[in-house]
Amino acid sequence: MSMQIIQSDFDRIALLLTDDWNRNNHYSDFLLRQIPSGCQQALEIGCGTGSFSRLLAGRSQSVLALDLSPQMIRLARAHSDQFSNIDFQVVDVLSWQFPARRFDCVVSIATLHHLPLAEMLARMKDSLKRGGVLLVLDLFQAEGVWAMIWSGPALMVSFGMKVLRKVPLRPSREMRAAWAEHDQHDSYPLLSEVRKICAEILPGAKVTKHLLWRYSIVWEKPAD
Repeated sequence: MSMQIIQSDFDRIALLLTDDWNRNNHYSDFLLRQIPSGCQQALEIGCGTGSFSRLLAGRSQSVLALDLSPQMIRLARAHSDQFSNIDFQVVDVLSWQFPARRFDCVVSIATLHHLPLAEMLARMKDSLKRGGVLLVLDLFQAEGVWAMIWSGPALMVSFGMKVLRKVPLRPSREMRAAWAEHDQHDSYPLLSEVRKICAEILPGAKVTKHLLWRYSIVWEKPAD
């Protein structure tokens, strides 16, 4: 997919976003538990409006937060005035030079399905210090009969969380249109593909399927 198309999509979506509960931030606590103690430098790839960057800033001395969308970064900066330890930058990570062995933690949420997965995991791996932790939360393409069985409980939990958090059950017409246009040229990997890539690039990584159509990768770079 053209990075220009992705940027345009998310510039449009940024203007419609709210800070309500969603299926990504549902797993924020899970991700925060994986961050190494004494984290000094963290990197987030695809930070959006910075909601997880701000949580990460409470666990790391400094956070470098990157996103392709200027509108997302504009909002992230506007919402983060009190966080002096976050550096938000507009960056196309496909052409960005990842610094070698710099970060204690590298995180990406709902972003890698827009990018070549194997290439990005290898770059993230190389940018970690020894003992650093790589974290990914992203979407996958369900397959087979289990996809239908899995969807029932997932829909119930998603509906229940929206009711509990007082989130509108149906997004605005503008938001639905923006996501519908983006979905026309979006795609997700099969979980089997994710596991195969991780076995090759991140040996020992823990790949977990989560209920709300998400998977996670947790990998610690060997200390020696």
